[in-house]
Amino acid sequence: MTDTAAATPVPSADEAAALADDAVDFCSRLIRFDTSNYGGGESRGERACAEWVAGELTDAGLKPVVLESAPGRANTVVRITGADPAAPALLVHGHLDVVPAEPSDWSTYPFSGEVRDGAVWGRGALDMKDMDAMMLAFVRHLQRTGAKPPRDLVFAFVADEEDTGEYGARFLVEQHPDLFEGVNAAISESGGQSVPLPGGARLYPIAAGERGSAWMTATARGTAGHGSKRNDDNALVKLSAAIGRFDRHEWPVRVVPIVAALLDGLSRHLGVAIDPTDLSPLGAAAELVSGTLANSVNPTMLRAGYKHNVIPSEASAALDGRILPGTEAEFFATVDDLLGPDLTRTGDYLPPVSADHTSPDFAAMAAALRAHDPEALVLPYCMTGGTDAKAFAALDIPGFGFVPGRTPADFNAWQYVHGVDERVLTDSLAFGARVLTTYLMTDPRAFA
Repeated sequence: MTDTAAATPVPSADEAAALADDAVDFCSRLIRFDTSNYGGGESRGERACAEWVAGELTDAGLKPVVLESAPGRANTVVRITGADPAAPALLVHGHLDVVPAEPSDWSTYPFSGEVRDGAVWGRGALDMKDMDAMMLAFVRHLQRTGAKPPRDLVFAFVADEEDTGEYGARFLVEQHPDLFEGVNAAISESGGQSVPLPGGARLYPIAAGERGSAWMTATARGTAGHGSKRNDDNALVKLSAAIGRFDRHEWPVRVVPIVAALLDGLSRHLGVAIDPTDLSPLGAAAELVSGTLANSVNPTMLRAGYKHNVIPSEASAALDGRILPGTEAEFFATVDDLLGPDLTRTGDYLPPVSADHTSPDFAAMAAALRAHDPEALVLPYCMTGGTDAKAFAALDIPGFGFVPGRTPADFNAWQYVHGVDERVLTDSLAFGARVLTTYLMTDPRAFA
């Protein structure tokens, strides 16, 4: 039997206090870089932020590299040497870009990094400069204590996650795969944050899978004509009919293994049988399940025509499809059936990904959480959306969502992700920095 207490090192009180101070300071300073990603190759601030991160890593005695994928689009990567160079390495990646914020909507300037009312305020505080800050705090911890992690750690601070990853993780995977030599697991967003359960318990879900992404363009073609005359071959009518079919379609429930593991664990903990069609017994945890019980397609953009009195020969719609692991063939067959014979589709497809939630690394993450919250219930879950884990999966690196944090039941962190007045609680940052440090200093082979 594994002695988890001995295998899971916990920072001392003084070390924990220093980690907390560093995490808050780094988070505030990172937020001050406006790294807004507008999509379509338009962004700001990523190079300046990546260079600042590289400077902090250099000051801590490391040798980072800054890799520019396009003018202004940069990534910083560093390898931290572990005690056992033969052990498989771990990738820890966080993105530096953020979604845009409209200052007039906020109660404080979204790139102020202000620390007040027990929180660090600003765009990216929860997505995901909090994790970037905890990574830097860990590096500072190593410098201060002289400690060495049990295995090599590759830290990657990347660009462009909030769009396609073309200038960030995908660029690194395609152009610099050697940086990730020997890596057999990765952690990044989204998971490890506490979720209140009925009865007062705390669930810490760790992402062990993501739905795939199919960003499709559906195109209908017809006969162009004058807007004053009847046209029985109107591309717009064909497109609107197809959109109506998607809107009316009920995607069947598919309880994939990761979701089943979450439901089984919650059912055992709560002592109730959970019907996927009625998630009310789960309370706030229902959101972790509801979006991953079926595939989905949502129309997001329309394009057609150029003049009021001209019936266009072509009309198109952007469709955002999300696909559960193991259901790809069923998904695309259904999409083509709903499109019908009059429409064609093109687009980009990133397959769903999953990691082994029975692996030693998952066990080490769970042990790290319980070392700082003995009552923690740790279970795997599947993400509704996607992260850079899909890019690193091309190198056969399985990814987990693990950005630890602990918040009170009345603070719903998810409502602030990409939202107005985004902020991370300083207590949560302190907790997360302790848990992350414990995990990164743990040898997962102790749980094999």
